[in-house]
Amino acid sequence: MPRRRAFLVLSLANLFWAGNFVFSAIIAEQVDPVSLTFWRWSLAALPLLVVAWIAERPDWRAAAREWPWHLVQSVFGLTGYALLLYAGIGMTGSVTASVISAINPATIALAAAVVLGERMSRAQGFGIVLAFVGVAVVLTGGDPVAAFSQGFGAGDLLVLGAVIAWTVYSIIARRLTTPPITATALQAVFATVTMLPVIAVTGLTTPSDLGGTLAVAYIVLLPSVAGYALWNAGSASLGPARAGVFLNLLPVFTVVIALLLGRPIDPAAIIGGVVVLVGVYLTVRVPRARPIAMEPAGDDLPGQDGEVAGSPATGPVPLPR
Repeated sequence: MPRRRAFLVLSLANLFWAGNFVFSAIIAEQVDPVSLTFWRWSLAALPLLVVAWIAERPDWRAAAREWPWHLVQSVFGLTGYALLLYAGIGMTGSVTASVISAINPATIALAAAVVLGERMSRAQGFGIVLAFVGVAVVLTGGDPVAAFSQGFGAGDLLVLGAVIAWTVYSIIARRLTTPPITATALQAVFATVTMLPVIAVTGLTTPSDLGGTLAVAYIVLLPSVAGYALWNAGSASLGPARAGVFLNLLPVFTVVIALLLGRPIDPAAIIGGVVVLVGVYLTVRVPRARPIAMEPAGDDLPGQDGEVAGSPATGPVPLPR
């Protein structure tokens, strides 16, 4: 794929994911978080299976053998993440939620260093600290004294819970050999099945007007199906590390969409968001390749643009959902 086209498809994927934040906030009064999570994955499961079959031609038997990990990932990354995110967005707003969620690449890099023993440069460490500072600005509204005396917002804490759930999901993903779209499709099936008992207790709400129906359709088709297909196409072309830099567009697109729709913007979210973006960029940026004195062998062969296969810089980049 030409580089410009890869840039375009990665940008579109983040645009679709940004819309998930905005439209889920708009329909929060019509559809509760449990119902929205169920509608999202139950309606997306079949299209995801079709896209996986066309794009990846997976070995379904091999994927099925990893079903325990797919089940755990479904609980954390699809059901748990979506429930916490949608509940938080309904309380704190789409822009604030997207800025807090933007810290995910930094939290995953930190967890990979602590849990998996991956090496971290000084620049990455500084980037993680900076990203956390930016989120602190958002959480405290720029006034830490008042925040600690009055307490943090419940919606902010729910979004932080979603960040933690996605971090766990991403660390577990390192154990999987199933292709990414296929894994998401199988996990969507698990999410649908495991949520049925919950729906039986809580009931199921539906959109009350055409706008709400279109918003749910958008969340199902674009962030859940098209976003994954576009992301994987662009990531395969540029490499996961360089594709990860495009995740910084998520809060930017969320702000733009919110402004176009006349949604309120908290100034602290803008200031904190800028700090988060700088920190995340330092965390996921790809260092320049150093000159190689002698020809490497085996898994250390450099890939495109000087990246080294199997290195932390080229490892999998988590997908915001």
